[in-house]
Amino acid sequence: MSGANCKEVDPRKEEEEEEEEEEMVTGMGSYKGKVRMVRGDPSDEMMLLWGLQQPTFSKPNAFVSQSSLNLTLDACGRRLSISQSPSSLGAPGVTGSVMWDSGIVLGKFLENAVETGLLGLQGKKVVELGAGCGLVGCIAALLGAQVILTDMPDRLRLLKKNIEDNMYGDVRGCATANELTWGDRPEPELVEPLPDFVIGSDVIYSEEAVTDLLDTLVELSGINTTIILAGELRNADAILEYFLEAAMEEFMIGRVDQAGWHPDYRSPRVAMYVLVMK
Repeated sequence: MSGANCKEVDPRKEEEEEEEEEEMVTGMGSYKGKVRMVRGDPSDEMMLLWGLQQPTFSKPNAFVSQSSLNLTLDACGRRLSISQSPSSLGAPGVTGSVMWDSGIVLGKFLENAVETGLLGLQGKKVVELGAGCGLVGCIAALLGAQVILTDMPDRLRLLKKNIEDNMYGDVRGCATANELTWGDRPEPELVEPLPDFVIGSDVIYSEEAVTDLLDTLVELSGINTTIILAGELRNADAILEYFLEAAMEEFMIGRVDQAGWHPDYRSPRVAMYVLVMK
C-alpha cells in the first residue's frame, strides 16, 4: 500500500497544540467566556501580550478626548454624558479626572457580555474600584447590577455628579458612590455581603499602589467573587508584571482575548483580566 496519502504527525506540534488548549479555559468565576490562563513567570505573559497586540504601534485615546469637558457614549439603549475635569489631568496625585480607553472598553465589554449571555449582572452586587468619572459603574447599573462606585474622598464630587446625570428614569439596577482608599479596611456596606463582582479600569498604574490594591481585592473577595480589570498598556509595563506576580499568590488569573470584547470597542493598548480567589 502506498504511503503517499499518509501524513506524518509531528509530536512536537501535537504537544504545542495540547499546551495551547490547556492555556484556554471556558468559564472563570461568573464569566462564561474564554480566558487564557496566566501561569508561571509573568514576564512570559508580558512578552506574549506585547507580541500579540504591539500596543506602541496603535493610537492612544482612540475612544476618548481627554481635553473635552464632556464625553458621550451610547450604551444600554441610552446616551451617557460623562463630565470630565481635564484641567486636573497631570496634577500631582490626581487620578480619575478624565476617561481612558480602558474604561470605555470595559464598559462596552460588560454590555456585550450581558447581551451575549456570557455574564449576568441583574441583581448582582458590584463594587467598582477607582471609579473616577463613573462610566463603567453606570453601565453596570443599567445592566441591572446594584453598584457601589468607590474612589478616594477628593474624587467623589465628580463621581456623584456623573451618577446623578446618568442614572435617571428607568434604570434596571442602582448606583451609589462611596469613599474607599485602597489598603484601608472597607466600610461594612462594601463587604456585607461580599460583592459578586469587583470591577476596575486603569487601576494598575503605579508600583506603590499595587500592594494596597491587592489588599483591597482580597478584602472584597470571597469564593463567589469575580474580579474583572481592564488597563492601559504603556511604554514599560513592569508595573503590570509586578501586579500579576503578586496577585498569583492569592488569585487565579485569566486574560480575556480581544475576540471576547465588544466588536466595536477593541484596542491593542488595553489588556483585560479575570481573577478569582484560589
